[in-house]
Amino acid sequence: MGKVTNNNIENPEKTVPNREMQDFFDVFSYVKNPLKTNEGEYVSAVNCLKETALQQMILTKKQYQKTGGYIAWHGYQSFKPDEVTPEQCHEIGLKLAREMWGDKYQIIVATHLDKGHLHNHFCFNSVSYLDGSKYNYSKLEQKRLREVSDRLCREYSLSVIENPKKAPSRPLYLDEKSGKPTRYNVYREDLREAINGSRDLQHMMKYLADKGYEVDFSGSHWKMKLPKYKHFTRLDTLDERLTPDFIWSCLGGASRYGNYKARISYSPHMPEQYKNAWKPHQKTTGILALYFYWCYQLGIFPKGTDYKPTSPLMKEELRKLDEITAQVRYMSKHNISTLSDLHADREKNQTEMNKLIDYRQHLRNKVRRATPAEKEKIREDKQGVTEQITELRKRLKYANGIEKRSAHIDNCLDQIHDTMENQRPNRQKQPVKTDRRREESLR
Repeated sequence: MGKVTNNNIENPEKTVPNREMQDFFDVFSYVKNPLKTNEGEYVSAVNCLKETALQQMILTKKQYQKTGGYIAWHGYQSFKPDEVTPEQCHEIGLKLAREMWGDKYQIIVATHLDKGHLHNHFCFNSVSYLDGSKYNYSKLEQKRLREVSDRLCREYSLSVIENPKKAPSRPLYLDEKSGKPTRYNVYREDLREAINGSRDLQHMMKYLADKGYEVDFSGSHWKMKLPKYKHFTRLDTLDERLTPDFIWSCLGGASRYGNYKARISYSPHMPEQYKNAWKPHQKTTGILALYFYWCYQLGIFPKGTDYKPTSPLMKEELRKLDEITAQVRYMSKHNISTLSDLHADREKNQTEMNKLIDYRQHLRNKVRRATPAEKEKIREDKQGVTEQITELRKRLKYANGIEKRSAHIDNCLDQIHDTMENQRPNRQKQPVKTDRRREESLR
């Protein structure tokens, strides 16, 4: 279930979105989209009229003087493809909405037909029209929502997910869907290489360890992770087929004449001036040079290179390409080469912003005693000051992000360096967990 935050909504007098309630207007427009609901045929309202639902919700908020914080809640309910008709889908959605929120809240229920699976959207006021209380989407409410939805689906003889898994965050889900190198995509790619390139389980574990992974192949659910993450990821969450039996049956798919060796390579295009920008296990103070070093290792520089990083730690970083590029441009534009430069830039911007915040408060106090003509001029001045503060906040955000990422880059490179050192002759083997009884029985 999603939520709409911020104080954004439609202006009931002008029936157009104003700046303060834009998010509410946007989600409301999306939910009621005629192209998705068969020209509004599958849109219904509970405790309000669907033609004027948004205006009624706004008036409720104004009545109880609760127009801030969470302004509305947006939930959805999906069904297995080709298992339910649009009429049944909408009917179930209405029953769910009435049982969950119909005693106190104004609700819009919309059934969308534009995807491969039918699904309901629920947009309801965060403020009760009955007593002005605000809705709290607690863990207890989450549990109740799942239970009510499952019960209704069973009543209609529809599929229910018996053992639901935790869903990824929406940004991660969208990146996964678009094929960006997220943690799970990188895991899958390296796991596929390890399975296909290894003729037995020991070599598969060695392949993953040489890539920098920690693995736990004990028990019935095998797991893996990179050192920077606290928790292991079960292989059958990456792909439900990845059970121990399935992996055993697939070993050696591409290694007819022997096991493949894992390798981690560095960019061959690194200019001499950046080769010493990073030293193992030493905090780097020349952050601009460190960023350039990192960009070469990621294959971002030089433009058009066919080099691709082989370390899973570096591959996942490509997901943040836009952010890294923007930070490099910021440092280049403001002549920031070292941590000292960055700290000086941040201190200057913070001092300037504090002065502007004080001046804006002075203008707010001044407008109360001003004449109507003077008020207009003061408001224009205040708007200009606010724009300057917004720009300075962006700069401070860049500075904080750059310092945090420089430490992260150091840490990643240290881990990659240690992994490469472990691949050298006479290295100590990384400990891995395996269920030896199961291994012997499967041989």
